[in-house]
Amino acid sequence: MNSPETTIIIASKNEAKNLRELLPELKKRGWSDILVVDGHSTDETPELCREYGVNRIVDEGRGKGNAVRMGIQAAKTRWVLLMDADGSHVVDDIPLLLEPLTSGQSDLVVASRLLGGSSELHGGFDEFLRLSGSSFITACINYKYKVRLSDSQNGYRAGCREKLIALGMVEDSTTIEQEMLFKALARGMRVSEVPSHEFPRRHGESHIKLRRVFVRYVFSLMKNYFFT
Repeated sequence: MNSPETTIIIASKNEAKNLRELLPELKKRGWSDILVVDGHSTDETPELCREYGVNRIVDEGRGKGNAVRMGIQAAKTRWVLLMDADGSHVVDDIPLLLEPLTSGQSDLVVASRLLGGSSELHGGFDEFLRLSGSSFITACINYKYKVRLSDSQNGYRAGCREKLIALGMVEDSTTIEQEMLFKALARGMRVSEVPSHEFPRRHGESHIKLRRVFVRYVFSLMKNYFFT
């Protein structure tokens, strides 16, 4: 299924090596409405977007959350699908994420690594911290809204553009993933999950060092749990 009503949004900063593989994969499968939100890359990202005929805008340099919000605002389609630029997400799972939206069953669909497996959540201390933190945040969301989600932190997700804009999200970092779920559930949006495997990034290293952003995650969790 290649819905003409869907924009694929990829927040990216200096991920040219990964985009060189990801963009043709998307094009090969017929996805034409692709928007790269570029975090002021100094590599070949602009040239690659031109080469593959992909739309590109430059974010305000404040982080992934800022890029995600700008991408959703810039899209013109009914649905938006968010995916990472590092090649860790399974392109063939895009229809799986969109089906609950297009069939009218859901307003927001999250790809669950707990249901689909992950090569990234197991390994060293950072991976342990990711898994533990993700599980705790998900448990808080489940308790507050009486739902049974398994993965609140995966950036691979799709939703109704107008409803996502109406959430009034403000987070500038990767904490936007939990903010999105808190606000979506608080406003009665129908949230569901589909299984999807997360692979290791194909090239380079992650820009996110969890030990450095731990306090930011805790603050965001407290703010959204008690005041959303």
